[in-house]
Amino acid sequence: MLRTRRSRILATLGPSSSTYERIRALADAGADVFRLNFSHGSHDDHAARYATIREVERDLGRPIGILMDLQGPKLRVGRIAGGKVQLVNGQRFRLDLDPADGDASRANLPHPEIFAALHAGTELLLDDGKLRLRVDDCGPDFAETTVLTGGPLSDRKGVNVPGVLLPISPLTAKDRADLAFGLDLGVDWVALSFVQRPDDIREARALIGDRAWIMAKLEKPAAIDALDDIVALADGIMVARGDLGVELPPQQVPVLQRRIVHASRAAGRPVVVATQMLESMTASPVPTRAEVSDVATAIYEGADAVMLSAESASGQFPIEAVTVMDKVISEVEHDPGWRVGLEASHTPAEASTADAICCALRRVANLLAPAATVAYTVSGASCLRASRERPVTPILALTPSASIARRLAVVWGVHPVAFQEAHTLGEMVADAAGAAVRYGLAGPEDDVVVVAGFPSGKAGSTNLLHVVRVGDVLAQPK
Repeated sequence: MLRTRRSRILATLGPSSSTYERIRALADAGADVFRLNFSHGSHDDHAARYATIREVERDLGRPIGILMDLQGPKLRVGRIAGGKVQLVNGQRFRLDLDPADGDASRANLPHPEIFAALHAGTELLLDDGKLRLRVDDCGPDFAETTVLTGGPLSDRKGVNVPGVLLPISPLTAKDRADLAFGLDLGVDWVALSFVQRPDDIREARALIGDRAWIMAKLEKPAAIDALDDIVALADGIMVARGDLGVELPPQQVPVLQRRIVHASRAAGRPVVVATQMLESMTASPVPTRAEVSDVATAIYEGADAVMLSAESASGQFPIEAVTVMDKVISEVEHDPGWRVGLEASHTPAEASTADAICCALRRVANLLAPAATVAYTVSGASCLRASRERPVTPILALTPSASIARRLAVVWGVHPVAFQEAHTLGEMVADAAGAAVRYGLAGPEDDVVVVAGFPSGKAGSTNLLHVVRVGDVLAQPK
């Protein structure tokens, strides 16, 4: 039932991966969490995939997380007469609110909020950065620009405004409808797109409450400027390298990835590295060597999870892509240098009882080499703290909440299990030893470390660390 690797895999579902057989095969190959991309597909499509995931979960007997990814605002030009025009370097080009079809001299940009944030010298990127315009003059309903990098401009191509904080909510009317639908389904994580500021997380939290955990997608330069505050407010972080690589020079993306992973790990937030990890496998059964190195780099940095997008959603080889990712992770985690790197990148904990307990866990694990850590958790907090320490032992998370178990499926080193709540220390120790044996993590001669909050049942109260010999506990009369 349990994975032998620490880092996790998110796989996006889509036309290539919607049947029971395909989703089961993805889970068998190594997928721990499934992503429902609400930029595509109908509510009926997502409801059917959700139900199938839960069926696979029941058959496997292992919690599977489900992440809904909200589309967020999509900034696009309007229609172009004839479908396409050619922009030439140095020419003048106007963007305005006029809904008429565009031509070689102008195009509709139906986003007054963009015009409100522009100033002379601002650069606009069109069609994923393939075209670049400089704003020379602007007003509340227009922008006169000069084409810096020309090329074909087609209907409805995207617009990016790098370096500008746009007065836009991350939640459109569509997102709000999708969010209500996903929460009613019972999704475990909500990936929030277009995050620019800490208030974006607060806005989403007011709608979501405790019904799901929020994963902030960092894809805007403005979000990097407020990185620590956003990390503190979100439950998890996604390094969304697609738009980040459009709005920033591509050579900056690896540096920012490392910075985001480090900040997330320091705060004890699970962090996912995403976008184009095995892109060539949408059409090829084998990855490029560069892609393999990219996945490996994320694992060496200590990311909690890596994600597949088109590779598993619409590609020709979804099972093969998950299999490759699983093998790369396993290979890296068998490299002694991987553990050395994790230790070197470890950050100091906060001065709190819970963090002190988990720091002690790390030291105990290094000194005594127990077979496993068993963490009791109501809210998931104790497991997040334990995972933050990146201990050498696997972490078996026992929680009375099936929802919390599913949310923890993305967390580094954590094997979540929905389990009955223990009320006494004796029950905790006995259940921990029994669970470690049942799930193949320990034998009678092994030690296990028990981490919990006592008295039990109170969220965020981790205050106990107990080392026990499994055989001694199991030999005691019940």
